[in-house]
Amino acid sequence: MKFTITREKLQEGLLAVVSSVPTKTTLPVLSNILIEAKKDSIRLSGTDLDIAVSTTVPAEVDEEGSITLPAKKLSDIARELPAASVRVTSAGEQRAQVECGKSKFRLLGLPKDEFPSFPQVKFDHAWKTPAKDLHKLIGHVAFAVSTEESRPILNGVLWELRKDRMRMVATNGHRLARMEVALEGGSAQADLIVPPKALEQIRRLFSPADAVEIAKSENHLGFRSGGTQVYTRLIEGPYPNYEQVIPRENDKFATVDRVAMAAALRRMSIVASDQTHRIRLSLSGGTLKFSVQTPDLGEAQDEMPVTYEGDTLEIGFNAAYLLELLKYMPTDEVRFTFKAPERAATAEPVGWDDSASYMCLVMPLRLVD
Repeated sequence: MKFTITREKLQEGLLAVVSSVPTKTTLPVLSNILIEAKKDSIRLSGTDLDIAVSTTVPAEVDEEGSITLPAKKLSDIARELPAASVRVTSAGEQRAQVECGKSKFRLLGLPKDEFPSFPQVKFDHAWKTPAKDLHKLIGHVAFAVSTEESRPILNGVLWELRKDRMRMVATNGHRLARMEVALEGGSAQADLIVPPKALEQIRRLFSPADAVEIAKSENHLGFRSGGTQVYTRLIEGPYPNYEQVIPRENDKFATVDRVAMAAALRRMSIVASDQTHRIRLSLSGGTLKFSVQTPDLGEAQDEMPVTYEGDTLEIGFNAAYLLELLKYMPTDEVRFTFKAPERAATAEPVGWDDSASYMCLVMPLRLVD
């Protein structure tokens, strides 16, 4: 294998792939990147067996071939090389030389045969969508997944694909985020549970201007755009019926300033319990009052003006969940709905674009007098 490539293109390809390479593994070849030189380009691939990424970058190929080389070392070398063309030559299946200007490196690799094969995902009947819509869904929903291992199904994002729309939902049982956007290039319908780590790769690798194709096999999902492809193993099992917990009868409405409410919550959190983060919200007239009482620490109060419709309400929440919810709201004003102190509250952006619907839900905490 012999090829010459610009330092910038080598760095670009390595940057796309290296994040899919595990930092610790019992299988040595997984610490490597697969390099395949063909015609006028090289293909770089990396995987941790759950997520796989490959990308193609242009190069002058003198001799076709393939080898796997240590991902971290190759990335470190590429980052420090001078601004000149890079020549890579492999001697056999386990040695390669990297030359750039006066710099020369010899690296030991492993044969291509030891590298895991990628999932067989066919893109014949793929869904097609602008990457900007995926960015929107992932950016506003994935934060709500569970990080506890007791319910693995909640460690993924539910992705409902239909012919004319797609929706993502994530929850940890205490808070939930749901967003839906239109889909013009839909095929058959599917309900998928996708690891958030894979979705983050999609957001990182595809720019908002890209058009992305999405296809699935029995237990894998594939994404491709341009010369880049991403594959992920799907989480298997039935997702909980989230529709059951979304309240339909909330009759109390509060419109708040997102920044002002977040600031008040941060102040209250200083005195809130480190275990429950419990704070009390009191809504009456045009005022939202915050209060915290922590036996071992002290108490705090704050208030802010709001637009409120409904009877006086006192309700408790985990301040950390409310802060997180406000962080991902895309507008300056947020509309909360309530029913009773023991019923779920919802939050929606006010005046956001009509092409997407977005709603978050948070469960209350029991108030202790």
